[in-house]
Amino acid sequence: MKSNRRNAFTLIEILIVVVIMAVLAATIIPQFTDSTKDAKESTALLNLNTLRSQVELFKAQHGGALPNATLTDLTTATTYNGKTYGPYMQQLPTNPITNSAAVKPAGGATIVVGDLTSGGGGWIYSSTSGEVRLDDSNLYTK
Repeated sequence: MKSNRRNAFTLIEILIVVVIMAVLAATIIPQFTDSTKDAKESTALLNLNTLRSQVELFKAQHGGALPNATLTDLTTATTYNGKTYGPYMQQLPTNPITNSAAVKPAGGATIVVGDLTSGGGGWIYSSTSGEVRLDDSNLYTK
């Protein structure tokens, strides 16, 4: 005698598989969004360190003088004591968190929270102290 059973999945089996897939997706997707955020922060900090080192190099080669308030001195050749230096960078790096390369001059020698832009610019720079920071409320202290 033949059995009337079919070789197919039951509704319960399919529902169990769907639930398992939903649980896996719920645990994996947030990890991908965190990795994107982490990558942007790492790139921003790398760009910040690059800017800081180029400001220091400019300062060392120009007798202690700092680049101008918008850091455009870093992207052009400059002359000091008859010698030409630079350009130190082809272009100012973009802050990947805000997608801006704009440089906002700081209000004083020390950069404070009040110097941050509300829309999130690129960088904040004090032309009196040479301090460079990210124009981002979460990372400006780095």
